[in-house]
Amino acid sequence: MTFRQPVRQAKLRPMQKTAERMDHLLSRLGYCSRSEVRDLLREGRVRVAGELLRKASARVNAAEVWVDEEPIDHPHAFYLLYHKPLGKVCAHDDPRAIYQDFPLRWRYRRPALSSVGRLDRETSGVLLLTDDGDWLHHWTSPRRAIPRVYRVTLQEPLRGDAADILAAGTLMLDGEDTPCRPATLHCLTEREVLLTLTEGRYHEVRRMFAALDNLVLTLHREAYGPFLLGDLPAGQWRELTVAERMREEIP
Repeated sequence: MTFRQPVRQAKLRPMQKTAERMDHLLSRLGYCSRSEVRDLLREGRVRVAGELLRKASARVNAAEVWVDEEPIDHPHAFYLLYHKPLGKVCAHDDPRAIYQDFPLRWRYRRPALSSVGRLDRETSGVLLLTDDGDWLHHWTSPRRAIPRVYRVTLQEPLRGDAADILAAGTLMLDGEDTPCRPATLHCLTEREVLLTLTEGRYHEVRRMFAALDNLVLTLHREAYGPFLLGDLPAGQWRELTVAERMREEIP
């Protein structure tokens, strides 16, 4: 399937070029609290441009800071593609949270690492994460109509008029007063389909098939706009390249 829909170029958070207090920098990136920075410095675990630093109030360039013999982790905004497994949730304060799959310090970053939209506990597949609020908004704004592609396994064979009903944009969900946007259905077998949506209502895929008198057994998101999982294993993540996160259109 091919989608070509222009969208405005996503803006990336500008790189911080000004100096920043050491205690603020390390606490902002989740390494420790501001008061604990002094302990890191006293233990000789922090270097700036190769030299040991002793003053927590010193103003430093993030690109020159190393902790425990490694450069600090993502001093500016970062962008991830994650393969969400079944059983995980997108909430921050849940023991089943997706954030358990990432380094501990990332959970304490400011701004917080957040998902671009959500997938429920029983849905797997591609999920984007970032701490860049502008970029997150770019890829979640409803007016951009970003296509999401889902692989769906159904309990019953698909009814013959399902594709036409979904494409017409007239399907009403229980409890709502506006129909779903037109969706594209591609049948793989009588019980397995690829469904492409351009909106993200609450449990929309499951509710759409319920309105068609069917039940979703498994649900997996294969693509979110131009972002594909590829061979990324469940529970794993990778950083987006500069070219990926600067995409201007959906292929």
